[in-house]
Amino acid sequence: MNDMPRKPLIAGNWKMNGSVAMAEALVDAIVEAGPFAAADVLVMPPFPYIDRLRSRVSSAGLLIGGQDLSPHESGAYTGEVSGAMLVDVGAGYVLVGHSERRQYHGESDDVVAAKFEAAAAAGLKPVLCVGESREQREAGQTEAVVSAQVDAVLSRCGIAAFGDAVVAYEPVWAIGTGLVATPEQAQQVHAFIRARLARHDATIAGRIQILYGGSMKPQNASDLLACEDIDGGLIGGASLKADEFVAIIMASIMTSGTASAKQSDAAPG
Repeated sequence: MNDMPRKPLIAGNWKMNGSVAMAEALVDAIVEAGPFAAADVLVMPPFPYIDRLRSRVSSAGLLIGGQDLSPHESGAYTGEVSGAMLVDVGAGYVLVGHSERRQYHGESDDVVAAKFEAAAAAGLKPVLCVGESREQREAGQTEAVVSAQVDAVLSRCGIAAFGDAVVAYEPVWAIGTGLVATPEQAQQVHAFIRARLARHDATIAGRIQILYGGSMKPQNASDLLACEDIDGGLIGGASLKADEFVAIIMASIMTSGTASAKQSDAAPG
């Protein structure tokens, strides 16, 4: 059993926003506010800016990743980007199964699992996004939906693949809707995800970082991050404002290790 606490991870998903000037200014402002030795800080800009930002990010000890990848290694897939290409331009992480990819591009659990496998094969750390809609939550289907999303990856890739991965819980009903997930609601699902993984390997389940991706902001970050199984945040809109993003990073550092269960072990659930 390893009693080292899980290090918080704050990841900024810029989505389809920005310009070269904006990207450079935003990263420079984040770097200037650091260093953040007690937290992992990940920026996920649009594809064209990854190579442009890689030196700024790496020299400051920050991490950089992509927002999506193709499940294919190469070939006649116009407009797609492979895992090897992301690695080639300096990315170390990549989102798979983001709620917007599932909703707008019809990505099924099987497609997401294939992308997870492709990311791992390329040497990237996949950030697997899972979560339920408002209708699914109101129907009491949260755990069934989330378990199906996790199990699709387990079935294809095995529990060992989660040893070098991240999971992000996105309550789709709490993103841009005005609705807010309480820390208790978020913690419940995070604990469920960790227990689901612990059925297969308690050590991996205890070590994996599970992020909250439901409109985390400076105003609610501390309460969410203090929860036992919430190890960081997948930040959308607030990641485009350096002061808000840095405030969330600092909240993660201040709350890190305050909950006794933020340890590198987990009991099977």
